[in-house]
Amino acid sequence: MRLMVRRAALLCLAVLPVMLSSLGQAQSLSRGEAQKLSSTSKTIESVFTGPTSSRSRQQNAKTVEGQREAVAPDQAPLQPPVPIDFGPQTVLGEQLFLGNFAQQTFNGFNPDYRIAIGDSITLQMWGAFEFAETMVVDAQGNLFIPQVGPVRVLGTANSSLNKVIQNSVKRVFQNNVNVYANLEESQPVRVFVTGFVRRPGLYNGLSSDSLLTYLDKAGGIDPERGSFLDIRLMRSGKLRQKVNLYDFLFEGRLERVQLHEGDTLLVRRRQNIIHFSGLVENPFQIEFIDSQVNLYKALNLANVLPDATHIRVTRNSGTVRNTEYYSIEKARQVTLLDGDDVEATADKKQGTISVRVEGEHDSPQEYVLPYGTPLGVILDQIVFNERSASDAIHLYRRSVKERQLAMLQQSLQSLESSVLTARSATNDEASLRTEEANLILRWVDRAKTIEPRGQVVLGDIERARGISLENGDVVRVPSFDALVMVSGEVIMPNTVVFDVNKSLQDYIDYAGGFPQNAKVSRVLILHQDGSFDRVERGTFASEFSAEMQPGDQVMILPKIDTKSMQIAKEWTQILFQIALAAGVVAGL
Repeated sequence: MRLMVRRAALLCLAVLPVMLSSLGQAQSLSRGEAQKLSSTSKTIESVFTGPTSSRSRQQNAKTVEGQREAVAPDQAPLQPPVPIDFGPQTVLGEQLFLGNFAQQTFNGFNPDYRIAIGDSITLQMWGAFEFAETMVVDAQGNLFIPQVGPVRVLGTANSSLNKVIQNSVKRVFQNNVNVYANLEESQPVRVFVTGFVRRPGLYNGLSSDSLLTYLDKAGGIDPERGSFLDIRLMRSGKLRQKVNLYDFLFEGRLERVQLHEGDTLLVRRRQNIIHFSGLVENPFQIEFIDSQVNLYKALNLANVLPDATHIRVTRNSGTVRNTEYYSIEKARQVTLLDGDDVEATADKKQGTISVRVEGEHDSPQEYVLPYGTPLGVILDQIVFNERSASDAIHLYRRSVKERQLAMLQQSLQSLESSVLTARSATNDEASLRTEEANLILRWVDRAKTIEPRGQVVLGDIERARGISLENGDVVRVPSFDALVMVSGEVIMPNTVVFDVNKSLQDYIDYAGGFPQNAKVSRVLILHQDGSFDRVERGTFASEFSAEMQPGDQVMILPKIDTKSMQIAKEWTQILFQIALAAGVVAGL
C-alpha cells in the first residue's frame, strides 16, 4: 500500500510541472496563485517522501528530470541540457565539451548545404508578376510557386538554390520577372547520441548544426571510456562518416555534415592512452589509434617545452612498473605502449648565473658569473663611494623568499584552524568567540597578502664572503642612514635623527609614546644589516639600555588579547614572523 501511495506521489510530481505549463499557456497566473501551486508541490513532496538529505533531493530531481526527457518528442520537445562542471580536465580533448557548443546554434549556412524536406525558403518575385512568401519544402521535396507550379529543390546545394528556382520560373515568365530565393531556416532534426558519452539520449537541433553541438548536448565524451578518435555518424544502420576530433583540436579540420532526422552519433570505446607530464604544454592523457607509438611522434602532440632535455618512460607492464630514461635526441628510437607514463624533464647543470648589484655604489649593476661563485667575488668587484654603508650589505634571494612565504602561509593556516576549532563553555562566551574569530579571520586575509623580502642576514661580512651565490640573487648596498624609524603601536609613527646619546625610550617618546591603554608585547629593533634585537615591554626602566645604531627601525608589536592562550601565542608568533620577513607591522 505504501509503495502504491509513493508511486502516486511521484506521478503527481511529474504531472504538476506540465499542468503549470499548460495553465501558463492558457492564461497568465497571478503571483499569489503561482506561489500557491509551488507550495502545493512542495507539500506533496514532503508528505510522501518525508525528510531527505540534500543528496537524496538531488537524486529525486534527477529522476523526475529523466522521466520528463523520456516523454515522446512530439508531446514534449527535448530541451538542451544545462552545462555542468566536470572538474579539471585530465584527457586531451575533454576541454571541448564544457557547454559552449550546446549553447550556440549554427545559423549560417555553408554553400554546400543541401536543401532538405522541412527547410524554410524565402522567395520574392517582382516585375510582371509579384510574389513574396516564406515557403516550406514539402514532403516531395518541392516548392509550389503560384503560376509556376512545383519546383523540385530537394538536394539542391545552397549556392545553387536561386539559380534552380530562377530557371524554373523563366520557363513560364520569360521576360520582366526577377527572382530572389534565400534559405531562411534549416530543418529541425532529432539525433540520437549514444556510446561512451556522459548522457546518451535523443537531442533536438538543426540539420545544419555540427556534430560537436550534439556531442556537447550529451555532456561530451566520457573521458574514462570514450574515444576522441573514433566517432561515427550512422544513418539507417550504415556508416555515414567517421570523425577524429584531434583533427579539429590541432588543425581545425571538421568536415561539415548535413544531419537528417533519426541520425545516430556513436562514440566508440577508448583506444590506446599514454599519459604525459612534466615539461610539456599538454600534460594530459593522449589517445592514439596504434597500439605502438613512436616517442618522437607522441612528443609532437604533447608539445615539449624548450627546457626539456630528457624523457622518463614508466612502463605499465602488468604488476611491475619499469622506468626507462632517454635523451630527447633518442626519441625516434623509442616505442611507447598503451598505458605508459611519459615525463619530460630538464637534466642539465647550471652553467652561469646572473647576479644584480643595486643601491649606493659606482660599479656595474649586472654580473654574469660561473655557477657556485662565492659572495666575496662580487664584493671585491663593487666600487663603494662615500655614501655606501659597506658594513651593512643586503642579500635578497628568491628561494629564501619562497620559504618565508611558505612558512607564513602555514602559520596563518594553523591560526585559522585554531580559531575555527576553539570551544566555548557558555553561550555568552560562544558569542564573544564568534566576534573574535571574525576579527582574526579578517586580519588573516590581510596578512596573506603580505610579501616577504627574502633577505639573507649576512651578519659579519667577512665570514659571509664564502656564501655561494644563486641565479637571480640581488646584492644591495644601502646608503649610510643617520635616521631611526619608529613604527607600530605608537601615537605618531615617525623618523628621528640618530643621536648616540638617545636611548630606545627616547626614540619611542619622539614618536608620541604609546597610545593610552596600549597593550604592547615586545619591541623589535631591526638593524640595517638585517639583524635584530628583541626587547620585552617590562624592561623599560632607568637601568634599561639598548644599543641603537644609525639606520635602525624600531617596531612596536601589539599584545594579543584573546580568550585562548594558544591563539594568542600563535598570533604573536605570526606578528613576529611578519615583522622580520617583511619589515612591516600587520596590525588590526
